[in-house]
Amino acid sequence: MKKLIIAAGTGFLGQVLVNHFENKFDEIVILTRGQSSVNGKIKLVNWDAKTLTGWETELENATVLINLAGKSVDCRYTEKNKKEILLSRIQSTKVLNQAVLACTNPPKHWLNSSISTIYRFSLDKQMSEENGEIGNDFSMNVAQSWEKAFFKTATPNTLKTALRTSIVLGKNGGAFIPLKRLTQFGLGGKQGKGNQFISWIHAEDFARAIDFIIEKQMTGVINIVSPQSISNTNFMAQLRKQLNVFIGLPTPEFLLKIGAKIIGTETELVLKSRNVIPKRLQENGFEFEFNTLEKALKNLL
Repeated sequence: MKKLIIAAGTGFLGQVLVNHFENKFDEIVILTRGQSSVNGKIKLVNWDAKTLTGWETELENATVLINLAGKSVDCRYTEKNKKEILLSRIQSTKVLNQAVLACTNPPKHWLNSSISTIYRFSLDKQMSEENGEIGNDFSMNVAQSWEKAFFKTATPNTLKTALRTSIVLGKNGGAFIPLKRLTQFGLGGKQGKGNQFISWIHAEDFARAIDFIIEKQMTGVINIVSPQSISNTNFMAQLRKQLNVFIGLPTPEFLLKIGAKIIGTETELVLKSRNVIPKRLQENGFEFEFNTLEKALKNLL
């Protein structure tokens, strides 16, 4: 009997994975801060992502564990929020390590979220898992601490993989919806200088990549990004084209800072240059269904 556990699986990415894996597993268990319930083969189990309170028994005999837990970074980086962003990732990863080690028959493979923002701002170099350069700022330090908490505890009977995921483009959530709305309102021009790279992946390829990693039993760190990062200017131009919107007012950095403060987010989310490539996926033979932004946007729109 194949069993999948998704920690913090009720959000956008969790639902992408549930839709993809629903017919591939006999049982799917979602660890959630909400109420426990059962709907067919999908079981929701309450957890606080900090302590062992009984949910850990669900990990027994699991085929795969995927951890998506962590406070959203779409917020102001106040000291309080920064602490919550870090702790939510470290605590959930640590308690899952405890739970895995306590199992008589632990999950065979554990895939833990990470983020492609672990690499430095780059206009000049493509960042692969092998030669990517990790810098020193809040986001990069969170990602490093997160991966350290994941890997430092040895789990002899459970494979471990960290998913350095980029922006995931999907119809039902994530960054694509607000970008689409901005463009429809005529505000879909370049943001800041526009030369910053965007690393992205279509939601279907995100799920397919994780499926591939499980099948190939790939471990260590893996970049979950499309083969072609694209400049912000070109990204927005292609989005305007697909939406048949002919006006796209640019947003200079000073206006982005004002707007970010008003809506309670940070400009880093659009201004950081993420120039990341999926070297390990491609070397192992993964084929992207949406390998260009044009293909992805045509499917999403």
